[in-house]
Amino acid sequence: METRQQGATLFSAMLVLIALLVVIQLWLVAAAVDALLQRQIAVLLPTAVASGVLFALSGGLLWYVVSFDARLRHWSR
Repeated sequence: METRQQGATLFSAMLVLIALLVVIQLWLVAAAVDALLQRQIAVLLPTAVASGVLFALSGGLLWYVVSFDARLRHWSR
């Protein structure tokens, strides 16, 4: 059964993962801007795709945390 302690641990872990994904996305943006300034257009599509995948992954993690919190609140009534 899920408890508040598990919820706090899960929330903290998801925040760390989301922060890591955001840092990777920032790195991808920097690489894309650098490639654009050097006129290396072939790099732009893979970085955009990777950034989109990371964005979707971050959104999925956030959705999971919100749904976990809703289940936890429903069970604690």
